[in-house]
Parts: sequence; C-alpha cells; structure tokens
Amino acid sequence: MTITRRAVLGAAAFVPFLGSVGSRNPEDLIDLRRDLHAHPEAAGQEQYTAGVVAQRLLAAGLQVTTGIGGHGVVGVLHGARRGRTVAYRADIDAVPPAAQFPAGPVTAHLCGHDIHTTVGVGVAEALARQRRALQGSFVFVFQPGEENLTGASAMLADHLFDRNPPAEIHALHCAPFPVGQFAVMPGFGLAGLDRAQITLPDAATAQSVAAAVSALGTVQFPQGTADMERLIADLQQPGSPLAEFVFMRASASGATVSLAYKCWPEQRYTAIRQEIERLAGPAAVAWAGDPFPAMVVGEREGTAVERYLRRAARSVTRLHGSIPFNGEDFALFLKRLPGTYTFLGVRRPGSTIDTAYPHFGAFDPDERAIAHGVHAMAGWLAERGRSR
Repeated sequence: MTITRRAVLGAAAFVPFLGSVGSRNPEDLIDLRRDLHAHPEAAGQEQYTAGVVAQRLLAAGLQVTTGIGGHGVVGVLHGARRGRTVAYRADIDAVPPAAQFPAGPVTAHLCGHDIHTTVGVGVAEALARQRRALQGSFVFVFQPGEENLTGASAMLADHLFDRNPPAEIHALHCAPFPVGQFAVMPGFGLAGLDRAQITLPDAATAQSVAAAVSALGTVQFPQGTADMERLIADLQQPGSPLAEFVFMRASASGATVSLAYKCWPEQRYTAIRQEIERLAGPAAVAWAGDPFPAMVVGEREGTAVERYLRRAARSVTRLHGSIPFNGEDFALFLKRLPGTYTFLGVRRPGSTIDTAYPHFGAFDPDERAIAHGVHAMAGWLAERGRSR
C-alpha cells in the first residue's frame, strides 16, 4: 500500500503483540530506534522518519494520516468500548549543527527524538494489541519541526484534531535522570522565549547596553558536568532556585544589540521587557513579536500522572522548578488542551551526566529507557481513556 500525502489509510493486517513492550520481538523497538538514529532529519525534512512511522502504525492496524503540518503523521486507534479520546505526541526531527554543544558537523539525534518516536510507536503497538479490552480512542501525533518551534503550530493550523478532537494530550522527553526513573513537574514546565534587537547610536553604547541587559540574567548555561549535576539536584529540591529565573543572552555587533531570553514564570515577561526598554534609554527596542509561550504542566494533571507512576511501582521524582535552557512547542498543545509532559530518565549507570543531557555531543542514552517509556505511557493512556 502506498502512503500518500493527506491520505487517510485504513487498518492494515493486525500485527500480534509479541513481547512485554508492544513490539514484534524483544529487540524490535531497539532496532527501530537505531534505524531512526542512523537517519537523522532536520526540521522540515523528516520524510524517512515519517514513512517508517506510518508503516509501523499501519501494520499495527491504526488509521493513519500523513502530511499534516509538513511531514506530520497521525495514527488513530479505537478501543472496543466507548470512552474518552486521548492524544499522545512524539517529536521526530533531529538537532541541527548550530544547536549542538559544541556545534557539530551534521544534523544528529542528540535530543532523544529517535527514542521519543520509538516509544510512541511502541505505545501504539502495545495498545493495538489490547484494543478489545480498551475504552476510548487514542490519537498518536508524530510531530515534525520541534527543534525550530514550528511543527506544533503547523499541525494545529492544518486541522490536526478536527477529525478526532481529544480531551487531553500527553508527551514524554528524555532527560538526565537514571534510566528507569521518571520526573514529573506539576505547576512547572519549560520556559518560552522572547527576542529583540536594539539599535544604539554607536558601538560603545551598544556594548554598555548589552552588558547591562546581560546582568538581568540570574542563571548561566552549565559550563561542565558539575554545573549540570547541580542543576538537576536543584530541580528536585522544594523551594528550588529554579522556581523563578531569567536566562539572558545579549551581545553587541557594531551599534546593534541582539538579545534572547527565557524566564519563569512567564508572567515576568512584561516586567523584563519594561526593564530592557529602560536600559535601552531613548533607543527603540524591536521585539520579535509576542514571546513564544512557556510550556506549563497543570498542577492537577501533573499530580495525576505522578500518582499513576507511583502506583505502577516506578521510580518517580517531582521537580520543583523549570529547566532554564530548553524550549518546547508542545506548549502550543497544552495551551489548547490539558495534559502532561513527563521526563524519561536515560542516563546509563556510571556514566557522566553529559551523556544523558540533550543537545550535548556526548549524548548517548541508555536504550533500556525505551521499554520503561512504553510500559509507563501505554498504561497511562489506557487509564486516561477510561477516566471520567
């Protein structure tokens, strides 16, 4: 069967569930991840990944739609009994060279999207195997263009949820916690982004203003593994120093200052903009539109997934702050629907933290995290399909 753009495809032959994580055999999902890892695609170029995902969903008997918002793929699974419609999102693009630390030579899967995609496929296959016992419907969203924050808006503009409007949406992301551990963040999330340019009378004034604007920052990008360890430890402490922050980057080039910053909570954008305009003096500040929104996990929803994970006897930690350096266009889905965003630990025992920290060149996640992610999210979605 040929997959065509915007074609809604009927269920293909049902593939039996063979194994505890919803794959054809115990190594199948790891093989899938390695295949995707070997074919990294930048935002807007995800043809190969989209094709692989669509074929797997078809083989599991889902209804599949391709070409949503670019190379987005959506698979729909209906349980045998009526219930709620629940969505699950996985991002499918890779990290471009300029967004890697240090800057890399080629686009590469250094953010774990290959694992996210694999977990999403595994969850879909696991639930498909159990469809006769399932309540509700499940919409699996494989989203392109996350790294440049364009994919969610493109899919929404392309009427993503018109056919099967969900009551809520959920997602998972790799993070530098021990493999098998999950991290939840009720009331917290990931900061948005605000950007501007200021044109000053001369280069000396621009340098002075850039220094003053930079001083608004309260946190710095980690300079090594010790800083990363401290950041992760801080996040897990009640009253975390990362419960409120400004992460500022400002630089002068000639008479122009370019700045980009993140803050938490996002209500602080108004006050920070006012302070930047004060520091700019009579010079005009050209804002790049409204700030990109923060991704905020609701207190109720975040607590619900925490309760579920603890009941399932899994290792769970609660975060009491937000990571200052990451953005996430899943924010646009959570602006429209309630839902959750859970971190999946991918750090190998005995490894340094940079091997599990997204966007770093040393990123080398423990593939055993895939099974943990599939087990957890398949059970969570099944429960949410039953919820009233």
